[in-house]
Amino acid sequence: MKSFDNFQINQKQSSIKWGEFVLKRTYGDEFGFETRAVHTGNDVDGETGAIKRPITMANSYELPYDPTNVNWSSADGNLYTRNGGSNQKYLQEKLASLEGGEDCIVLASGVAALSGLFFALLKSGDHVIFSSVTYIAVYRLLNELFNNKFNVETTIVDTTDINAVRSAVKPNTKLIHIETPGNPTLSISDIRAIADIAHENGALLSVDNTFASPYNQRPIELGADFTVESLTKYINGHGDAMGGAIIGKREYLDVIRAQSQVNLGGTISPFNAWLIMRGSVTLPLRMRQHNENALKVAKWLQKQKNISFVAYPGLENHKGHDIAKSQMSNGFGGVLSFGLKADHDTHNKFVQNLRVITSAVSLGHDESLIVFLGEDDERQYLYPEEFHNGFFRFSVGIEDAEDIINDLKQALEKVNLI
Repeated sequence: MKSFDNFQINQKQSSIKWGEFVLKRTYGDEFGFETRAVHTGNDVDGETGAIKRPITMANSYELPYDPTNVNWSSADGNLYTRNGGSNQKYLQEKLASLEGGEDCIVLASGVAALSGLFFALLKSGDHVIFSSVTYIAVYRLLNELFNNKFNVETTIVDTTDINAVRSAVKPNTKLIHIETPGNPTLSISDIRAIADIAHENGALLSVDNTFASPYNQRPIELGADFTVESLTKYINGHGDAMGGAIIGKREYLDVIRAQSQVNLGGTISPFNAWLIMRGSVTLPLRMRQHNENALKVAKWLQKQKNISFVAYPGLENHKGHDIAKSQMSNGFGGVLSFGLKADHDTHNKFVQNLRVITSAVSLGHDESLIVFLGEDDERQYLYPEEFHNGFFRFSVGIEDAEDIINDLKQALEKVNLI
């Protein structure tokens, strides 16, 4: 297992006072990833002596003696939970550490994080390049909403093609946004190379890191300006809370926090922040199991005669395998896609016969989840040809790998594909 011995943040321990408590910063290159996953953002509660931070379910905090000079839109201290609350700040500290960033903003969902980033950074007349394979909300936000409502120019690019990215840059390009591995085709984009292109042209690079998680990939270390995570997925890991995060340089995050958190109000609830904080402690352990299981499942599927394709960057025949291997430090994640040599109805019957694997959207849960994506997806034209006849996106859980494989096998047998 590779630890974070060469972690690039060299911050001394310090403390920041928020209201009546002191939050101790304990991240830096003297601690490994697993240690920071357990300890960063946590401390002994000053009032009760509890060794875990409590849930602070307040929406308002006590004002100073003379509140007339208070900036009611400030996020610097505990004032009003829309501006930021205690549990949110604990989680932000942990995620900044795990991702290798100066600062972090935690919001109500992954889409709140994506839209908050775009809203704060972009203005009318700006140009954005974004991956042809990306989360549906990004497609909606950039290809439709920001384009039509705010006159932000957008270009969809196959970001696995570095020359295509370079050719798409314009004088008004402000942001390049990529997702790697991409949802749902598991395409791989070269973060280092695209960061160089962005910076050579005065643009910024944001990377949706949800499929990888910071355990497997840390885009900021690879040159990205922002990492975006759907905390709902691997970082929470238990399928019971929603949240999103933006990690990056403080100079940018101060603007995003003011505009997209305080003034748009996409704030995470204290309870969800606490649940995600709890779930994040076991992120390294869970990701090791997700990585191991997904690779075993992908290799097994690849050997089955009635599987039309398997897309997983851990497979040596994957187009982006070498790049993934160079930028994903511990493994290739827990999501893969595959298709059947069968008609539409057979795909659905196959899912109906699964017993361990659950048919549901989302990913990164402890349990295995599968979703059938049919032939009529509006973005089908952007996917590789093998995806055009319908396919499954499969989030491989942390169950016994043999049980997952046996479940796939018995379901294939019941639809006469083995």
